[in-house]
Amino acid sequence: MKNKKYLWICAILVIALGLGFAAGCSSEKTEDQLEKIVVTLDWTPNTNHTGLYVAKDNGYYEEAGLDVEIVQLSGGSVEQVVASESSHFGVAYQEGVTYARLSDIPIVSIAAVIQHNTSGFASLKSKGIETPKDFEGKKYGGWGSPVEEATIKALMDRYEADYSQVEILTTGAVDFFVSSEKNADFSWIYSAWDGVAAEIRGVELNYIDLGTIDPALDYYTPVLITSESLINEDPELVEKFMKATAKGYEFAIEQPEQAASILLANAPELDEELVIASQIWLKDKYQDDAEMWGLQQKEVWQNYTNWLSERDLIEGELDVDKAFTNQFIN
Repeated sequence: MKNKKYLWICAILVIALGLGFAAGCSSEKTEDQLEKIVVTLDWTPNTNHTGLYVAKDNGYYEEAGLDVEIVQLSGGSVEQVVASESSHFGVAYQEGVTYARLSDIPIVSIAAVIQHNTSGFASLKSKGIETPKDFEGKKYGGWGSPVEEATIKALMDRYEADYSQVEILTTGAVDFFVSSEKNADFSWIYSAWDGVAAEIRGVELNYIDLGTIDPALDYYTPVLITSESLINEDPELVEKFMKATAKGYEFAIEQPEQAASILLANAPELDEELVIASQIWLKDKYQDDAEMWGLQQKEVWQNYTNWLSERDLIEGELDVDKAFTNQFIN
């Protein structure tokens, strides 16, 4: 679900160069006067995206005067296509917004899709990895981001373990279960997808929850983003989109099985049992302890920014007040 998110790192210079030449994605009115909007997903459709599909299929976008097209990423990164204004909105991650803004790429997080980090390091129970100390002598399979290595090292340092004894493998988008059987001893997964899939398959996992093991790692993943220019030039459009989108996620919270059916209708290639189980698992995680769905806290942004800075993973100082906004959450 998350492996493609770091492709933007390679594209970041391309973004900077391309900003000045982008054709832009100015909204167009269709014949029935609906405003055409493009939303780009970070990954293939999954339960992180359900609220978007619900808002579309239940007519919430149309009621708001919007004709929303939900598309999958075809190259580069979501940050890239939103920053270049080839897409009005996108699904991204807090770290992606952080790196983009520090590279003068003006994108803004406008909602937390899930209120707490539900990802972590998972391994087959037979591997015997119960704490970060047990990473010693094991192989990690991931997508090759410096953040992965830094996170593993930080956790191992807390347990006084030797990071040099971990072998880092770049396995890319290989299925977690395939990777675990063939190459890697542990990987970074999302509980709502691979964790739920493991339960369905009867595969016992050991799981180290990033959202609880270190408060700084309880960051927003995923988030909805848009460009700073769209917020400044057409805040009403952003408000209409967000109001309808919030209704979609509220529906998914209240009626997870019906929401799962809508996602499956839009992505019939998905495993029905997994989607329904994942949707039920996520229904209490979307909003969780927040006053309303989508709200973000400055503390969360600042804590993770500090964490990245302390490990020399970012250069410069992020103005977190500009990296996110709750302006469109109501």
